Amino acid sequence: MPGDLQMEEPAFGGEHHSGRVARPLWTAMKRGMLGRCPHCGKGKLFGAFVKPVDKCEVCGDDLHHHRADDLPAYLVIVIVGHIVVGGFMAVEATSTLSTWQHALIWVPLTIVLAIVLLQPVKGAVIGLQWALYMHGFGDEKDEFETR
Repeated sequence: MPGDLQMEEPAFGGEHHSGRVARPLWTAMKRGMLGRCPHCGKGKLFGAFVKPVDKCEVCGDDLHHHRADDLPAYLVIVIVGHIVVGGFMAVEATSTLSTWQHALIWVPLTIVLAIVLLQPVKGAVIGLQWALYMHGFGDEKDEFETR
């Protein structure tokens, strides 16, 4: 009977089956987007523009485990592409700008958006990895495949 079924908690956002305490996924990602430690939310996540610190200066949590790699750049490309292409198409449909005018609008906007979004997106990816115990954030050795 439908009333007798028990609903399981969703697995996304924490590993309830592993015996580990579930970490707050959205909080960790928000803290990362703001450039803060995903664990405590107080220490700085980045020592340089997109260079994360090795250890949080406040809580001491190791952050060098992350493997954000190229994912933040790919996500920024998707986000900026949707904004710029959508904006371009809307302006093109409603006005008669020349090619040079379009270039003067959309090229700088693309560059600025990409630069502005890269650090917050990388912080969110690191927060995601921390919350899901990925790549050494779960106190286990992160093993790499050999080819």
